[in-house]
Amino acid sequence: MDTPKVVLGVSGGIAAYKACELLRRLTESGHDVRVVPTASALHFVGAATWSALSGHPVSTEVWDDVHEVPHVRIGQHADLVVVAPATADMLAKAAHGLADDLLTNTLLTARCPVVFAPAMHTEMWEHPATQENVATLRRRGAVVIEPAVGRLTGVDTGKGRLPDPGEIFEVCRRVLARGVREPDLAGRHVVVSAGGTREPLDPVRFLGNRSSGKQGYALARTAAARGARVTLVAANTGLPDPAGVDVVQVGTAVHLREAVLKAAADADAVVMAAAVADFRPETYTAGKIKKKDGKEPDPIVLVRNPDILAELSADRARADQVVVGFAAETDDVLANGRTKLRRKGCDLLVVNEVGERRTFGSEENEAVVLGADGSETPVPHGPKEALAEIVWDLVTRRLS
Repeated sequence: MDTPKVVLGVSGGIAAYKACELLRRLTESGHDVRVVPTASALHFVGAATWSALSGHPVSTEVWDDVHEVPHVRIGQHADLVVVAPATADMLAKAAHGLADDLLTNTLLTARCPVVFAPAMHTEMWEHPATQENVATLRRRGAVVIEPAVGRLTGVDTGKGRLPDPGEIFEVCRRVLARGVREPDLAGRHVVVSAGGTREPLDPVRFLGNRSSGKQGYALARTAAARGARVTLVAANTGLPDPAGVDVVQVGTAVHLREAVLKAAADADAVVMAAAVADFRPETYTAGKIKKKDGKEPDPIVLVRNPDILAELSADRARADQVVVGFAAETDDVLANGRTKLRRKGCDLLVVNEVGERRTFGSEENEAVVLGADGSETPVPHGPKEALAEIVWDLVTRRLS
């Protein structure tokens, strides 16, 4: 098998130093990486660094090594082009087809998937010109990752921070694995819930479950790599935010319901992968519940939490919205799954068997995806991202 050829474009932003970590991850995972910086990028990280880390000569000009026609050849031979960081200036040039240096020429000649990881100040990201340029690039098939929220240059904080290089690498890996130039979820907004809700008993105790959130995060990462705008409603996961995903942190089932319904108002698809508590304590004790010598504790009275999946299915924000549920079962897995599918009214139900040493917290999963149309799609034991790909395959068929 040929070594995948990746072009790492680096434009002139302070976040250019973070691209060194992305380069390291790409090369150490077996990719042949050619770094193409802009002249401005070299003010932040020098050519010697890029050359030493990549093992290839580095140039910004179309006039270097003219006999090799680099402004054409680099893009033609690439399996993936990723620009990180992508400044507002670079996004504008790419959207308008300008070609005044080696990187912009490479973008015009590339016939492979292209990923942009923007980084800039919040005002620049939110400017209508930048948003129109991003929309143009996405419409043409590029994957433009949503920037992260956090500390920017100086004392500023907001949306515009370059996502974690490890998470950008995960997007690149997924895009390369699919090997498809046109992302099939481009222009779509999807909502994914992940993790496990916690229902407080007192200030230090709660009712919870074993869900790690890893399957929901795999679904969110995969959707972003396939071009979707992703809202991830995360309940008590402790996992790093996936690149290109808007993350809403929640705690309880009630909070998760509020966040999911708000995000689902304009969503094409909603995937409820979170383990939502069926019950919560009827009362919350303001002080820590104490042991009483010689006395048994008072019984804890439980009340039902809202059935979010059933509510989403019954009251869809739009008629063609696709709703997917997850069912964690311990026995009679398929029989219980089919019953739950009918009761919830969703389009797809991912059914898996769980237990203390199965699925929860694992990097792998095994499931059967049941469809309201009577379909049944088994997913063999494997990485959770493999299940995520199949779920999105089934969703896109229903969207189209």
